[in-house]
Amino acid sequence: MKYLLSLFSIIFLFSCTSQKMSSSKYSTIEYEAGACFGSCPIFKMTINPDRTAVLEAEHFNFSKEFSKGEFSNPREGTFKTTIKEADYKKLITLLEGLDIKSLNEKYGSRNITDLSTSYLRVKFSDGSEKNVEDYGKRGSEKLIKVYHFFEDLKHNQQWEKVQ
Repeated sequence: MKYLLSLFSIIFLFSCTSQKMSSSKYSTIEYEAGACFGSCPIFKMTINPDRTAVLEAEHFNFSKEFSKGEFSNPREGTFKTTIKEADYKKLITLLEGLDIKSLNEKYGSRNITDLSTSYLRVKFSDGSEKNVEDYGKRGSEKLIKVYHFFEDLKHNQQWEKVQ
């Protein structure tokens, strides 16, 4: 009887966990920051509903000083982590505040040629997607907060280099 009760407890725990993960509105959240004519960080971060994340860091993500020579260095690497639960919840709150599906697909004016472009790509669990391209990273005040949040994630999580 004791073993049977243990078995039911384990099944119950796994079913609660899988329901929690499958109830996420998002299947992937991706943010990419492109190059500029300076030391803008160049990276792509992908976050899954189970909070696992991959950071593909190209240049200027971890260095304090700008050097044109850094472009000739190899890319910084690929890193992985599990986003802290509180940070993941904050990200979801920020995204909910954006009303993502109603955002424009493009922001920014290309009259200035030295700014970075950001890309926010969200895949929803219902199969739909929303892609936002923002030249100059000034689409809206709420979008700017999301961009800063992703920038901060590079420094406030425990990233493990895998490549």
